[in-house]
Amino acid sequence: MANYDKFIPASLTLDDTYAIKILICYFMRQIDRPITHNQLAEIATADGSVNYFVFSGVLAEMIDSGMIIPKTIDSEEYYTLSENAYEGANDFKRMVPKSFRDRILTSGLKFFAKLKNDNDVKIDTVRMDRGYSVNCVCKEGELTLMELKLFAPDEEQAQMLADKIRDNPADFYAKVIDYALENEEYEPQPEEVTDI
Repeated sequence: MANYDKFIPASLTLDDTYAIKILICYFMRQIDRPITHNQLAEIATADGSVNYFVFSGVLAEMIDSGMIIPKTIDSEEYYTLSENAYEGANDFKRMVPKSFRDRILTSGLKFFAKLKNDNDVKIDTVRMDRGYSVNCVCKEGELTLMELKLFAPDEEQAQMLADKIRDNPADFYAKVIDYALENEEYEPQPEEVTDI
């Protein structure tokens, strides 16, 4: 079977409701965990592949038909796939171009990585008498891995620091640890004084 995905432009949207159902089932099978309505909507519509209003209609049909099963977990509604939808996702996935499947998986991975970072890393800026303090706390579960306060002379620079840490907190933490481990005691080198 020929692969025509390379001819599908990245800006192309999916508007066939049947294909969107398969795509949603495929994604939910891949992540294999309960997901809220808002999470699924953000992931499915993030890159513009699926229109939000079309997505909402398709999702309602999937719930009504029993393909998606709502479950309440910690007083919040989550969605899971029915057994038939779970099996069908794998059987029918080839009916949706691979480029769309890859896009929704990439979007989902980014979403859940950001969600984890938001839970594990807390960053805030605090105005002080002189300048701002950018406070960063990195946690893994209950364990605090790092608490760090950085000074910034003004709000713009404080926000820039906070944004840079938020962009990739795991890398920021790793670089701080690497620097600390590679740091060596400063030993001044005396210069000879010569009389001219």
